[in-house]
Amino acid sequence: MTTLYLAAGCFWGAQHFLQQLPGVEATRVGYANGRTENPSYEQVKHEGTGHAETVEVVYDETVLSTPELLECYFMTIDPTSVNKQGEDEGEQYRTGIYYTDPVMLPVIQAELSKLEAKLGQKTAIECKPLEQFFPAEEYHQDYLVKNPNGYCHIPRDLIQKVKQKLQGAHT
Repeated sequence: MTTLYLAAGCFWGAQHFLQQLPGVEATRVGYANGRTENPSYEQVKHEGTGHAETVEVVYDETVLSTPELLECYFMTIDPTSVNKQGEDEGEQYRTGIYYTDPVMLPVIQAELSKLEAKLGQKTAIECKPLEQFFPAEEYHQDYLVKNPNGYCHIPRDLIQKVKQKLQGAHT
């Protein structure tokens, strides 16, 4: 299994989207790369801890490659927006790709370069080693499963489009 940490704005929708991808074995939401130890949601939201709402994604690369995962991730964000996704604004809603294995960096950089070429401009997506990840409170885990009508900045029909695209790539 491979693990990557993806910040895509509000982690509720990002987790819900990512956990439905073929090859994703587990997801967990939390707070990454901030300035304090083990923050609460209220601290991240109101006290400027510097953390990004992030999804830990554990996946099987024989089913879903890292480039495919990143391509799916890019479809869920505005890659040029700084500290804002959907209706959510603030440093905790920035976009980022955080890795624990330096071997992944060239793959991530190649995918970011492809995206920037396609856009014709630089992205606002951070690409950094994971400094730390603190799991969010239990009520945030699988939030949209527990609250199907909850807020999500990711279009709900996007998952079906992505699954069809991935099936076409693997046939």
